[in-house]
Amino acid sequence: MSAQKLIDGYPFISYTHDSFDPPQMKAQAASFQQWMDKRRTVRDFADTPVPREVIANIIRTASTAPSGAHKQPWTFCAISDPALKKIIREEAEKEEYRSYNGRMPQEWLNDLKPLQTDWQKPFLEVAPWLIVMFKRIYETDEGGKKHNNYYVQESIGIAAGFMLAAIHHAGLVALTHTPSPMNFLADILQRPENEKPFLLVPVGYPAETCWVPDIHRKPLEDVAVFYEGK
Repeated sequence: MSAQKLIDGYPFISYTHDSFDPPQMKAQAASFQQWMDKRRTVRDFADTPVPREVIANIIRTASTAPSGAHKQPWTFCAISDPALKKIIREEAEKEEYRSYNGRMPQEWLNDLKPLQTDWQKPFLEVAPWLIVMFKRIYETDEGGKKHNNYYVQESIGIAAGFMLAAIHHAGLVALTHTPSPMNFLADILQRPENEKPFLLVPVGYPAETCWVPDIHRKPLEDVAVFYEGK
């Protein structure tokens, strides 16, 4: 059992973490990087069922993310009901059609051409699960008073990254889908006013025939700057 003590009246527990010597640390970091580099955004899903407990553990993993003042300002809605997925697809495609036919400037459309996306989103019905992430802007106490959450956008963004890593680790694939605007998700799922949709993530197995764009990630020298003393 971890040691406990009070600091300024608040409970704290002792914490230890597995550490490695430099050679093993390098191996661990390289292995994880290589594994995560295999992750791809997928639009061709199989309809093969995924156990509910797998999705539950993916959400539990996402919920281990750090958050402002530990407010954990998120709600994950996991949907496998075919009728509900159909409604979500229909509403998402309405917004996507408007985006591809007037909302998005030509530069944006040109940037999307290598990905070959369009307003049609059949994966919203094919994937066995949809996970909709909602950000909780504030909380309401029993008296009806509102209490703001902190760094909500940053917190849920980190949780989304944890969730994608957990999906990949489970041997599944995902797509980060952001039909804009997304308020229809709050209406369909009957979420309270303090929750705003952040991300719609289909989750499942890749289809037997699955194609992804032949694109590449930026090299380290294009994304990192090291400031090292002499």
